[in-house]
Amino acid sequence: MTDQKSRATPKLTVRPNRRAALLLGGLLIAGVLVAQSVKVVPAGYVGVAFSALTGVKGQPLQEGVHFLVPFVDHVTLYDARLQEVTLAHNIQDGDEGAIRARSKEGLEITADVTVQFRVDRAKAAQLHKELGRDYVRTVIRPQVRSKVRDAIGQFSAADIISTQRQQVEASITNALRQVFEQNNLTLDSVLLRELRIPDSVAKAIEQKQTAEQQVAVERNKLQQANIAAQRQVVEAEGAAKASIARARGEAEALSLRGRALRENPQLIQLTVAEKLSPGIQTVMLPSSGNFLLDVGTLTGRAATPAAATRP
Repeated sequence: MTDQKSRATPKLTVRPNRRAALLLGGLLIAGVLVAQSVKVVPAGYVGVAFSALTGVKGQPLQEGVHFLVPFVDHVTLYDARLQEVTLAHNIQDGDEGAIRARSKEGLEITADVTVQFRVDRAKAAQLHKELGRDYVRTVIRPQVRSKVRDAIGQFSAADIISTQRQQVEASITNALRQVFEQNNLTLDSVLLRELRIPDSVAKAIEQKQTAEQQVAVERNKLQQANIAAQRQVVEAEGAAKASIARARGEAEALSLRGRALRENPQLIQLTVAEKLSPGIQTVMLPSSGNFLLDVGTLTGRAATPAAATRP
């Protein structure tokens, strides 16, 4: 009876190798689950989580460790550091060649441009939903080319390569900033690395500028000559006015002196006596009445009395 029961219920035994395999498989599954549920966003990047159940999650994942739903959530990383796109003649990489544009007067101008930008961290989810990771090819390069052509077309070639370069750069920057903001990007700067025009046009512009400089020099000389002439006129007028004033003063002085002599005839004798040498004490004056005058009496000086005698 006992033998029959033992035969009916055989005893199950687990081999050690099978137990180890089950343990290893469990650890492997746990590791995969942990790997799928933990995501590390490295420094300088921003993550966008996509759920197979709800779609793109609106909250971007910033730098650090984040826990996800295994096999349901997936994370796409975007570089949020400063990036640049260069369109230049020495770069042969698909659509990254130099930009050819037309100036205001229709002259061909070739521009080398570098655009520096960043991904807007707060709008990374919207960027992922609308543009994806290929936003440089689909948005940045075409928009840079378009806005550079529009800006160059507003200026003449002579102004672009001489005095209006900064204005062209500012126009491009303002136009691109609006486009970048609309596409969840942040424009940092626009650099016009080089602007080239045909050699013949450059030579003609240089000759024109040289002629304008010469005209400006001659105009400056003419202005200086006019100023010198005006200064001479003013000086002459001043000298003439001074001469007139001096003559008027002398005339008035003579008039006053003549009036004084007419009113006081003795002043004539006094003046003559003052002009004579101090050593002469007596002088004969030819008047209607011949007489001798004592100079000391006329001048008030002390002198030896002398009598006036009539012949």
